[in-house]
Amino acid sequence: MVEQTVETMIELIGNMKESIKLDIEDIKKAKHENLLDRNSEKEEWINQIASLKTQLNEEIVEAMKAGEDVNQYREKVDFLEEELKSLYKLNKQLASIVLPVQQMYKEIVEDLTKNNGGALLDVKA
Repeated sequence: MVEQTVETMIELIGNMKESIKLDIEDIKKAKHENLLDRNSEKEEWINQIASLKTQLNEEIVEAMKAGEDVNQYREKVDFLEEELKSLYKLNKQLASIVLPVQQMYKEIVEDLTKNNGGALLDVKA
């Protein structure tokens, strides 16, 4: 059971990494709407990974209680940890790109609002 949970988590992490790489490419190409298309899928993967992390901890505890040598899972769990670190690094790279873009849009909206007397749209009847 532990091995299956780890494998599922590794697969989900791989999906997340690929999605983030696509996000980075789409940002570079100014295809920002494509990021929104992937957001719900990534959110679901994040929730699944978090749930599986809890499940994995419970499975390891149960295996230990059953007298099983959990060291047999060490290599797979270490690989899982490396994949999580890699995902974190990739996500950090995405954030370093997204935050300046977000700030740019915020400044554009603020400038438009300021130039229109505090309203985003200047409506004249």
